[in-house]
Amino acid sequence: MFLILFLVVKLLGKKQIKNLTLYDYVLSITMGSITADTIISLDTPLYDGILALLVFAIVGYIVSVLSFHSHNVEELVDGEPLILFENDNFNYKNLETAKLSVSKILENIRVKGCFDINELDTAILEPSGDISILLKEKSRPITSNDLKNSIQKNNKMKTLNYNLIVDGVLNKNELKKAKKSISWLNKILKESDLNIEDITLFSIDRNDNVTIFDKKVK
Repeated sequence: MFLILFLVVKLLGKKQIKNLTLYDYVLSITMGSITADTIISLDTPLYDGILALLVFAIVGYIVSVLSFHSHNVEELVDGEPLILFENDNFNYKNLETAKLSVSKILENIRVKGCFDINELDTAILEPSGDISILLKEKSRPITSNDLKNSIQKNNKMKTLNYNLIVDGVLNKNELKKAKKSISWLNKILKESDLNIEDITLFSIDRNDNVTIFDKKVK
C-alpha cells in the first residue's frame, strides 16, 4: 500500500506541502485514510483498498489535466486569488469570503516582514492559503536596480501586475481589473503577430507596461 501510494503521488505530480490547495489537501487526506484503513483494518481486503486508492488517483489525475488545460476548471477546483488589502484599505467583502479576520491578516504580513500597515501596498490571498504582499515603493529594500533607476528620469513605480493571459487562456476578470477592453488586447496581439493560444503569459501593470511570453520558437 505504501509503494502504491508513493507511485500515485508521483503520478499526480510534485507539489510542496505549503503550496497545496484545498482540493489537493482533501485528496491527500482521502488517499491517506484509504491507505491507513487498508493497512490497519483486518476487515478490509487488500484488493478493495488498492481499487479505492486507484479510483481516487485516476480522478485526481483527470482533474489535474483538466485544470492544466482550462482556466475555468482550475478556478473551480483551486479557487482564485483574493485581494485582501489595496488602496490603503481592507477589502472586507473578500475578508468575509475567505473567513479571515484583520488580526489574522496582520499576523501573516508580520511573518512576511511588514510590521507597519502603512507600509503595505497590496495583500493577496493565494489559492494555496498563503498571503502574498507588496510593500509600498518607499518601504521596499533598496537594490542596485533601484539605485540605477533613481538617477533616471521618468522612473515609474513598481506595481501589481494583472495576468490577462495564462497558458493560452484569456482571463476576463483580470482584463476587467486592468480596465482594458478586448479590442485593446486584440490590437496588441495583432501588432505582436500573436494569437491568444500562442501566449504563455501576458501581463500588464498599473503603468500600462506590458510583458509577453509566447510559445513560438525563436
